[in-house]
Amino acid sequence: MFITLEGPEGSGKTSQLKPLTEWLAAQGFVVYTTREPGGTSIGEQIRHVIHDLGNTEMHPRTEALLYQAARAQIVEQVLRPRLAAGEVVICDRYFDSTLAYQGYGHQSIPLDELRQVIRFATGGLTPDLTILLDLDVETGLARKGDQEEWNRLDAYTVDFHRRVRQGYHELLKLEPQRWVLLDASLEREKVQQDLRAVLSARLLKTW
Repeated sequence: MFITLEGPEGSGKTSQLKPLTEWLAAQGFVVYTTREPGGTSIGEQIRHVIHDLGNTEMHPRTEALLYQAARAQIVEQVLRPRLAAGEVVICDRYFDSTLAYQGYGHQSIPLDELRQVIRFATGGLTPDLTILLDLDVETGLARKGDQEEWNRLDAYTVDFHRRVRQGYHELLKLEPQRWVLLDASLEREKVQQDLRAVLSARLLKTW
């Protein structure tokens, strides 16, 4: 099963992954977790270029294409082989981030064009389940500044991040059968409980 975690900055995706993975492993599942951009040596190098605060001249199309390059690598090197082996794969961000950030956030790249390059990069690999960890932008950015390294995308305007969040909600409306919305403003332990409840329900149906 292929599961992705999505959400605005500071929504807690990264911090929730480790306890969630440990819990799933204790239930007997073989679980592999990874992140985007990254997850491979090539992808991590691309991640550094995209996130470097010094790369202020980067055009939105350049940004979008770099994400697809990292994505194509992780799909072929990591995701497809792990899924073929029957593992549960959980990825911190995937192509919905491109639609939310480079599509809805920047507003300068048509969504249909983004979907074309995404299809090329992924070869059509789509998550079985996408969980949106949602919270208001101001709270998320404050959390991010306190807890994690600040990167080039974090430094975009608050209005940009508001458009990203709204974009996620639009994507959820388009494919409600794939998405589950969780309130990421709750205490970390409660969010973890909610994640486990969602995965319990979905994995029991699949396995």
